[in-house]
Amino acid sequence: MRLVPWSPDDLARRLDDVVAVYGEAMNYRSPLLEARRGYMATHLRRPGFRAVATLTTNGELVGFGYGYTGAAGQWWHDQVRAALDEQARKTWLADCFEVVELHVRPQAQGHGIGARQLRALLAMATGRTTLLSTPEADETQSRAWRLYRRFEFVDVLRDFHFPGDDRAFAVLGRELPLPETA
Repeated sequence: MRLVPWSPDDLARRLDDVVAVYGEAMNYRSPLLEARRGYMATHLRRPGFRAVATLTTNGELVGFGYGYTGAAGQWWHDQVRAALDEQARKTWLADCFEVVELHVRPQAQGHGIGARQLRALLAMATGRTTLLSTPEADETQSRAWRLYRRFEFVDVLRDFHFPGDDRAFAVLGRELPLPETA
């Protein structure tokens, strides 16, 4: 397998594959995936867009991640901003790269692919901080949570509910850049 940086056009060309990996990793059904396809297509042109992909030797998409510079007027950014106090807004949102998606096909999880994708994505990121959201889970049982804690992400918001989703989420953050040894 190889990890490669992706341009917005690369991701757009493989959007069907990206949505399929997303659906498998999140265990989502088709109606939601069609909505996510539309959101992902709009994300490609956001300022600071960066993406990575993990491909097999024959080009099959095993995992991907992407993010961009957060700004007022973006749905996720505005939801998180409204939940933070003024000091937290200055700390976390003033110059922030948002990790929007980071997924690996379930059968390929547990082999360090997510960590390599996250490290590469954050190495390309612009900004002083980075934020992401992830469903609340038992931190010792969830691969995603263990990954984010290994990368020294800290709690910014816990038990947060985005409109339209019954699940509780955590918003996690860390300063950039990553240390060379992270």
